[in-house]
Amino acid sequence: MRILKYIFLLILLAFVGITVYVATQKGDFEVTRSNIIKTPRSTVFNYVNDYKNWETFGSWMQKDSEIKFNYDAKTIGAGAKCAFENGSEEGNIRTVYVKENDSLAQKLNFNGTTAIISWTFKDTIGGTKVILHSKGKMNIMTKITSFFKGGITSILGDVYEKSLRNLDKTLNYEMKTYSIKVNGIVHRPSGYCLKQTVSCRIKSVGKNTKILMARMVHFFKKNKIPMAGKPFVSYDKYDVINDFATISICIPVREQISITYGSDVSFGETIAFTCLKTTLTGDYSHSKEVWLKAKKYIADNDLKENFSGSYTEVYVKTIDDIKQPSKWITEIYIPVFPKAKSLPEPVVESPDMSTPSSETP
Repeated sequence: MRILKYIFLLILLAFVGITVYVATQKGDFEVTRSNIIKTPRSTVFNYVNDYKNWETFGSWMQKDSEIKFNYDAKTIGAGAKCAFENGSEEGNIRTVYVKENDSLAQKLNFNGTTAIISWTFKDTIGGTKVILHSKGKMNIMTKITSFFKGGITSILGDVYEKSLRNLDKTLNYEMKTYSIKVNGIVHRPSGYCLKQTVSCRIKSVGKNTKILMARMVHFFKKNKIPMAGKPFVSYDKYDVINDFATISICIPVREQISITYGSDVSFGETIAFTCLKTTLTGDYSHSKEVWLKAKKYIADNDLKENFSGSYTEVYVKTIDDIKQPSKWITEIYIPVFPKAKSLPEPVVESPDMSTPSSETP
């Protein structure tokens, strides 16, 4: 029995000695991993640039289902933030630098361990080379726990490799799996909404839509305003020749709401209109094809667009509803004058409407 006590004591002393030794070592670390993602660079960049997408490819997030994420009003671009927690562990990450379609830099703090994470995106044969690099400093507990798990380089290297493989798998399947259906002529009733309007170059419409949509949803939650329907975008102006667009990002409400003077958010009242409805099931990057298919249907059926109506996109299912892009649903409405005798009566849609538009996207 005395021998067992001595053995236990020796093991304990050895453990303490190792712990003290590890704790006194430098906590600096630097890890780099890369992979070829079989997807165009702009698509990969835009996907990584939004923290809400990280749950679909981050191996550390997929491994632990108990992690809770708290997204800021801004999750895209410089200044975007995300916080996460798992029991007593918590952390946050913030984007500090963005170079469009080229690189990202982020600051991470996890239980006192800090790091600068950088992403680099380069065109290469077969797709996009993504380089993931981190450089930081561990706190005492991280130094000790990582030592007994093979070292921080091994741990992070494994996490990065798996995450990059997941990113390739997600983009290769989820982003390319989609379907388009022309539903036919429908009637969109009148209603109310709160909206935020922005003017920009046409290439920035998608980016601004994501940013402002997140702000609008955050505004509703912060002010405890119930939504009366799904968020949507109204194309108030779409001038291809001059590369200029004005869009309103809207969320339906059931009654009139007074907004504080000077707020970026305003109240809007919508009008009823008859339109052609087309549905995209899949990632929004395929929306251009949806518009082209809808326009072809209009031409093939001798319909005429009603330019005084509202060109609208309704986001029925988004990343806030389900993480897989292949299951997102977007409905596109083009105002038309239906041919009463040759086409069926319009179906009446739910009242999550938008403001009038004068031009087509």
